[in-house]
Amino acid sequence: MNHPSGAEPRSVALYWDFENLHASLAEAREPGVYGPGNRFKLQEPLVEVDTVVKLAATFGPIAIHRAFCNWQFFARYREALMQNAIDLVQLFPPGGAAKNGADIRLCLDAMEDIGRFPHIGTVVIVSGDSDYMPVAQKIKAAGRRLVGVGTRAATNKHWAGSCDEFRYYEDIVAPA
Repeated sequence: MNHPSGAEPRSVALYWDFENLHASLAEAREPGVYGPGNRFKLQEPLVEVDTVVKLAATFGPIAIHRAFCNWQFFARYREALMQNAIDLVQLFPPGGAAKNGADIRLCLDAMEDIGRFPHIGTVVIVSGDSDYMPVAQKIKAAGRRLVGVGTRAATNKHWAGSCDEFRYYEDIVAPA
């Protein structure tokens, strides 16, 4: 495709901390329900996957599309995930209370990808977790634009502030 400037648009890398977004929405719907007793069972779909993908596509063509989660509990998202050609990264927690596996893997993948693929101009991270602040600094130091997406109630204000742009999930799914 030819563009007026003669240059191809820079691509987007979209990374989901999927359980983080799902848990935030579940907690907003029914506070206190997304605890250990309910976390490790089949989850009802709450995330509007298509809407987040459409937002990411406004920044350029999506070249990398990866979501990190323990997918055994999120099978009901199968159709939406497959329709959007998301590369699903399965993470089995090493213990019942284990956390941060998705955070660490997402950060490692994002850094490796921007190092390997110079055509990535925008990185979109779907999470409200402050654990992503160090990777935000690295992404911006590499000259890439960082867009965050998270829920209003569960997003750490420092994480949101570390992004070049932050969009609240509720705003992007609200009917126009």
